[in-house]
Amino acid sequence: MAPKERKCKPTTKKTNKTEEEIMSEPRHNMVAYLYPEGKLDAYKEITQWLRESRINKAITFSTPVYKSLIKEFWNSANVIEVDGKELIQGQLTNDANALDSIPIMCTRGCLLRMKCTGDIFARQINKGKLPLQYKFLLHVLIQCISKSRAGYDMVGNDLVGLMVALVLNKPFNISKFIFSNMKENLRRTGSRTSGNKFWMYPRFLQMIMNV
Repeated sequence: MAPKERKCKPTTKKTNKTEEEIMSEPRHNMVAYLYPEGKLDAYKEITQWLRESRINKAITFSTPVYKSLIKEFWNSANVIEVDGKELIQGQLTNDANALDSIPIMCTRGCLLRMKCTGDIFARQINKGKLPLQYKFLLHVLIQCISKSRAGYDMVGNDLVGLMVALVLNKPFNISKFIFSNMKENLRRTGSRTSGNKFWMYPRFLQMIMNV
């Protein structure tokens, strides 16, 4: 019997990404799906909790995003200081007195109570080390509110702190948390891979511009 002829997949040429592709990430600032059906019954409690939570609109509100407006914002916005307070010049400001972080010891204590099996003393937590409900909650925060443009398993202490604030119902200024991340993004300089700004929070910016 003659050997079967192996079919080779056509090779695809690697193309250099445009500046727009480098600065934007389609999986960033997504909308969460909170209506599980069928095999997703295990998520019913956590999705119901998220539907009733204070971040419901931030993670579910969808709006058409106009890249020209988002590009114009990131190309023109600057961080300035007025009367000792840092502001994002032009579109956004933030309240310097509001709480936008949770003490690290509180975060670690809550992770223990959540039965996290990962290293709670590390600078990042793997969401897979949390029980199902908390894993889903952290997954939603990563996809919808995170400042990260890539990587959806490891999470920094800042976003874990936001999760802890929600779980413990602690006061937390989510707007300032987002604005702080935007300020950090505006200050980036250097190489293409680590220094360039990227178009974070497109949904949130578009919602503000719509208003």
